[in-house]
Amino acid sequence: MRHGKKHNHLGRTTSHRKAMMSNMATSLIIHKRITTTLAKAKALRVYVEPILTKSKNDTTHSRRTVFSYLQDKDAVTELFRDIATKIANRPGGYTRIIKMENRLGDNAEMALIELVDYNTIYGGDNQQTAKKTTRRRGGSGSAGKAKVAAPVAQDSAVEAPVAEAVVEETPVAEAPATEEQAPAADNEENAEKGE
Repeated sequence: MRHGKKHNHLGRTTSHRKAMMSNMATSLIIHKRITTTLAKAKALRVYVEPILTKSKNDTTHSRRTVFSYLQDKDAVTELFRDIATKIANRPGGYTRIIKMENRLGDNAEMALIELVDYNTIYGGDNQQTAKKTTRRRGGSGSAGKAKVAAPVAQDSAVEAPVAEAVVEETPVAEAPATEEQAPAADNEENAEKGE
C-alpha cells in the first residue's frame, strides 16, 4: 500500500528515479542552473534542498552523507567549498524554479532551476529596490495635485530640448565667427597702420 506517499514517481522505477535525481543534483551543483521539465524540477528541489542544508556543516559525516546522495567527488568538493560559503546565512530556499516555454516535441512544460545565490540579475534588483513607498487613496486633494504636477512635467520636458538646442547652436555659431573676425580685424588694423 502507498498510503501517504505523495512524491512524484516521474514514470520511473525507484532505482532509475534515484539515479536521475543524483545526476540532476550533481549537474545543478556544478553548473548552478539547469533546464528540465517542470515536474522534474519540482522533484529535484525536494531532493537537493536537504543536501544543500547538510553542506553548511562541514564535517566528515556530512560529507559522506552528501556523497551517498550525489556519488560524485567533484560535486561534493564544489558544494562544500564554494556553495556552502554563499548559502551560509540563508535559512532555506536555496533554489528557484522559473517556468519557460513548452518543449516543441511533446509540449512538455519546461523550467529552469537555479541556485538563488548565483543569479546576478535577481540579486541586484533586491538590493536596489529596498526603498519602499506608501501609496494612499485620496479624495479630490490627491487628484488635484496629480493634475497640477502632470502639466509641469510635460512643459519642462518640452522646454528642456529647446534650451539644449539653443546652447548647442550658440557656441558653434559664435566661436568660429569671433575667431574669423579677430584675425580679420588685426589684418585691417595692420593695413591701416601701413598706409
